[in-house]
Parts: sequence; C-alpha cells; structure tokens
Amino acid sequence: MSVAHLSLSAARCLHLAAQGLLKKPRRRARPADILAAIRRMSLLQIDTINIVARSPYLVLFSRLGAYPQHWLDDALRAGDLMEYWAHEACFLPRSDFALVRHRMLNPQNMGWKYRAAWMEEHAPEIEQLLLQIHENGPVRSADFTHPRTGTSGWWDWKPHKKHLEGLYTAGKVMVVERRNFQRVYDLTSRVMPEWDDERDLLSQTQAEAIMLEKSARSLGLFRPQWLADYYRLRQPALPALLARWQEEQKIIPVTVEELGPAWVHASLAEELALATAGKLTATRSAVLSPFDPVVWDRKRAEQLFNFSYRLECYTPAPKRQYGYFVLPLLHAGQLVGRMDAKMHRKTGVLEIIALYLEAGITPGRTLEKGLLQAITEFAAWQGATRVSITRCPPGLFTDCTTGWEIDPA
Repeated sequence: MSVAHLSLSAARCLHLAAQGLLKKPRRRARPADILAAIRRMSLLQIDTINIVARSPYLVLFSRLGAYPQHWLDDALRAGDLMEYWAHEACFLPRSDFALVRHRMLNPQNMGWKYRAAWMEEHAPEIEQLLLQIHENGPVRSADFTHPRTGTSGWWDWKPHKKHLEGLYTAGKVMVVERRNFQRVYDLTSRVMPEWDDERDLLSQTQAEAIMLEKSARSLGLFRPQWLADYYRLRQPALPALLARWQEEQKIIPVTVEELGPAWVHASLAEELALATAGKLTATRSAVLSPFDPVVWDRKRAEQLFNFSYRLECYTPAPKRQYGYFVLPLLHAGQLVGRMDAKMHRKTGVLEIIALYLEAGITPGRTLEKGLLQAITEFAAWQGATRVSITRCPPGLFTDCTTGWEIDPA
C-alpha cells in the first residue's frame, strides 16, 4: 500500500481540523456545542489564572466564537461534564468516568496529587467531613475557615481544602459545580448512583487503550510519542497497538515533510484526501490559551508548528522573555506569534502589553486583517470596548499603532 506524503502545512491543517480550529464557525454557538467541543478535544484543561478569560473558557471561545461563559458552568452543573486529573486537572465528558475510575481507586499512584500520609493522619476528621456532606449536601473549601489567620498560598492550604482535594483524587467526592470558579463537592455515590465498581470498572489496560484511541482522534495527525502525553500515560506499548489499529483501519500511515512517519486517524479520511491533493486550507485566525491542546505538549508544538513556547507566569519577572501570561496567535494554519495581554475589566480595556511575531513571519495585509479581527473578537467577548497596544512589531497595525475602539454592534 502506498503511503501518502504530506507537506508540513498539510499536516498542520489535519491537526487543526481534528481540533476544530481549521476554519471559523459557520453559525453562532449553542449550549450543546460546549459538550460537543470537549468531546472533540477529549479533554479541556483547567487553569485558574484570570488575567484574561480563564483558560477553559478561552479554549472553547477559540473554537466556538462568542458564547456566554456560564454555558461551561451550566454543562458541569447539568451533569454533562466532570472534573478529574486527565492531562492535568481537566473537564471531560461525565460519560468518560470509567476511563479515570481506576486512577481514583489507586490514588497512591497519583504522585503529589494525593498525600496518603495526610489522609491517614486526619482520617477521623475526613470521615466527619464525608458524613457532613452526606447529611447536609455539597460543600466548598470556602465553607471552612483556616485555623490560623493571615495564612495564604497553596503551600498553606487550610486542612479542609487538603481533605477535599484528597477525597477528590481518591474518587470519594466529585465536583458538581463551580461558584465563582470555586469547586463545589458532593459524594461520588450521590453523583453517580448508577455506577457499580464490581460491574462497570475498566482495568487500567482497558481504560488506557481507549484513552490512546481518543488521543489519536483528537490529535487527528500524530506521531507515536505525541499519543501518551495527551492523557499523561506512562510509556504505553505503542508499536503493537499501532500495528493493530492499522490492521483494523482505525489509522492511516503517512509521511510528513521534516517529521517523517506519522499516522492520521481514520475519522479524517476525507480531510486527508483533500490534504494530499493540496486542497485542505486553514483560514482561522484565533487567540489561543497557553493550555490549549494545540500547544500544551511543548515538544509537539515545536515539532509540528516550529513554535517554541514556555509559560513564564511562574518565572521571576526580570527573567521572562515574553511576559506573564502569553497567548499564542493562530493564523491560516500557523502559530504566527504571541501576545502578553491583560483584561482591565473595570475600564473595559484589553491591554496588549507586547505582541511578537515569530521568526520568518512578516507583517502583511492578510496577516494584519486576521489578527485584528481575532484580537477584536477576543476583546469584545470579554466585554472590552477598547484595545490598547504598548509594544508591537514594526509594520503591524500601522493604522492603529496605539490601539483601537471596539464597535459595540
């Protein structure tokens, strides 16, 4: 069987098609699109930084366009979604509970996410907490006070927060909603009354096989080393699995310019045919989150998009190269740049502290039009009435060097 040879540009388009980022949405978003988009990505990583819209909301905006952010909260509250450790802390379809249940039942394998010594030392208090939830309903960490006043920081969490995090990792409680982005926990037995570990539990091997197939579908085009990172799996036995998938026609072997052998998930067979004919084109311009699946695997982003990215919010300010919370910029199938931005909610201004274009990317009318529209839509969705620019590459946004107003219409 002949193996299709793809340009790097075509490979990027296949990946973006799988992720829902190839073209602009054809219609306005609907509430059901939240779950559909997360199913397409398999996972939606959670991060709490809110210097602009928090990451999970932004990842959805990049794909769906403007939508009310509470739709994500509604989907969690309605039971369409759940939270658990997948890539990292993630939203995932609640129907995927079986995929992570084996992790819950073996929390000692979850590393820093579960402190067995703490849970054993405080077992009586934790049992009392579970009884309180059983009798009085869901709780937040915020419902409990810290025994020491004036403390702060994740390294000095109050005891009940540590209790709840441990119970969450061990699958004794689940997140049923978020209030002001704070987790609300209820008993897993109450959230999933139909679940039976004896009847429904998948083994780790069974669950990880499904995770790998979901990863392949969500990546669209992949190299073997990209698969394991999607759900943070530890060195799965891929050669035999890939051979079996190929026999079952679940994946299609290809070669990619500069990358070498790769595979395309069979769900993209039509797109692959277009790509090999040079007819698959990317037209989407979008602001991405640092935790978007397109860039969360930094090695993959560098190999596929030649985009070297590091999150610098935990780096001391004098040592940062680009900024605190730097957002990748997608345009026409390439990661063309990045911007350090901040949303000033009281004044309605999205401040672009600095915008950088990648090496080899030169300003032009098409690029400027795409980025101008993407940034304007990004700002308007967050309620901004103006975009201000402090630092920008020469030749970009030549007619609005200090920023621009946003038409409320």
